[in-house]
Amino acid sequence: MNVTGEDLSHTLLADRLEPGATHVFRECDLTEADLGGAALGGARFESCVLDGADLRKADLDGAVFKGGGGMRIRFDDADLVDATFTDVDLSSARFGGALLTDVVFTGCRMIGASLTASRGTGFKVARSNLTLANLGGCSLRGEVVEGVRFDDADLSGCDFTGATFSDCRLRGAKLIRTVFADADLRGADLGEPDDARLRAFTGATINQAQAAAILAARGITVV
Repeated sequence: MNVTGEDLSHTLLADRLEPGATHVFRECDLTEADLGGAALGGARFESCVLDGADLRKADLDGAVFKGGGGMRIRFDDADLVDATFTDVDLSSARFGGALLTDVVFTGCRMIGASLTASRGTGFKVARSNLTLANLGGCSLRGEVVEGVRFDDADLSGCDFTGATFSDCRLRGAKLIRTVFADADLRGADLGEPDDARLRAFTGATINQAQAAAILAARGITVV
C-alpha cells in the first residue's frame, strides 16, 4: 500500500491495510486517524500530519517516521522495536507501555512527550528537544546523548549510568532517584547547582568550570 497526498484524517484505517504488505504514507493527512492495533511493521510515514493519530497497540517494528508529525500522537502499548524517528514533531506524544528497544529519535521536537512506563532495553536520542517531557524510569545506560534539551523534564528514576552527555541541557530537570553513576557530564549545562541536584550527580564526571560554578554558588572562590 503506497499512499501519497491523501486526506485520511478521522478515518478507521486498520481494516483498510493490506495484510503482509509494506505500507508507505507520503505527505498524507492522518489527523486523528485510527490505526490502533494495526500491522505496520516496516511502514514508512514521510512528512505526514499526525495530530491526534491513534497508533495504540500497533505493530510498528522497524517503522520509519521522517518529517511531519503533530501534537498528541498516541503510541501507548505499541511495538516500536528498531523504529526510527527523524525530524518528527512528537510534542505531547504518549508512549506509555510502548516497547522502545533500539528506537532512535534524531532531530525531534518532543516537548511535553511522555515516555514514562515504556518498556524495552532502552532507546537513543540526539539533537532533540525534550523540554517538559516525562522520562520517568527510562534507561539510557551507556548511551551518547548529544544535543538534547532536558529543560524542566521529569527524569525521576532514569538510569544514565555510563552515559556521555554532549551539548545537552539539564536546567530545571527533576532528578529524584536519577542515576548518573560513571556518566560524563562535562558536555552538559547542569542548571542551578542546588544540593538536591548535586546528590543526583554522585559518581559522575564534571569539568573544572562546572565545579567552580558549584563552589561559587556556595560562596567559595576558586583561584
